[in-house]
Amino acid sequence: MGSFVLERTIAAPIERVFALSLDVGVHVDSMVAHDERIADGVRSGRMTEGDTVTWDARHFGIRFRMTSLVFDVDAPHAFSDRQIRGPFAEFRHRHIFEPDPAPGNPERSGERATLMRDEIVFRSPFGPIGRVVDALVMRRHLVRLIQQRGDTLAALAERS
Repeated sequence: MGSFVLERTIAAPIERVFALSLDVGVHVDSMVAHDERIADGVRSGRMTEGDTVTWDARHFGIRFRMTSLVFDVDAPHAFSDRQIRGPFAEFRHRHIFEPDPAPGNPERSGERATLMRDEIVFRSPFGPIGRVVDALVMRRHLVRLIQQRGDTLAALAERS
C-alpha cells in the first residue's frame, strides 16, 4: 500500500482554507492541466458530509472516472474522502487543518495562518503489478497532483 503526507502553511484563516478545500470548483480549477470535470454528484459549491462527486480526468493520456465520498467532516479541522468507484483498488485522502501563527510579517502579526496536511493512502489494482506501478509511477504522480491542488488552494485563500 502506498502512502505519503504533504504539509504546507497557508497565510489565511483556517475557516477560509477549510471551506475552499471542500469547494468542487476549486478542485476543478486545480486540475485544469488534466482536463478534469465533474461527471456526476455535487456540481458546484461546497461538499458536506455524505456527498459524492464523480471526477472525470485525463491522466497518462487516458480518461479516468473516480467517484469519491466525503465523510468525517469536522469543520474547520478535518475531513476525509475516499474512492467508492474508480481506478484504484483503494484511495483515501485525509485533509487536516490546524491554526498556525501568521508568518513573521509584523503588519500581519494579529492574523492567523493555517497548517494544511494531506494524508494519502492508495493502492493500484492487479496485485504485484499494481505494487510496482505504485512504487515506480503512481506515488510521484499523486504527490504532484496534491501539490498542484495545494498551490491553487493557497493562491485563492491568500488572495481573498
